[in-house]
Amino acid sequence: MSEKAKNRFRSDMAEALHETASGLHRIGLLDAKTMREFDVACLTPVEPMSGKEILALREREGVSQGIFARALNVRPKLVSEWERGEKKPSGPSLKLLALVKARGLEAII
Repeated sequence: MSEKAKNRFRSDMAEALHETASGLHRIGLLDAKTMREFDVACLTPVEPMSGKEILALREREGVSQGIFARALNVRPKLVSEWERGEKKPSGPSLKLLALVKARGLEAII
């Protein structure tokens, strides 16, 4: 799996399916709506994370809140608030956390 695909697709098989679907779309055998469905199905899933899960994830990666925050492009205080359950990650931050969970911190830095 290429480095770019490693960060994007959930598995080698998902990458292969996506490449096949893309080829079918390019030659007109797959419509745009179906192609979008393949895009969504093949990408790393994003699910809500609890504060305990975020703390465990950061500890698994062996980094401080400051380093974790820098990798996620957020303030260290926000990582602390997530871990204590005072706030919940959303949008791009949640996607980055899902990538770290699936592929490790190296996937986003």
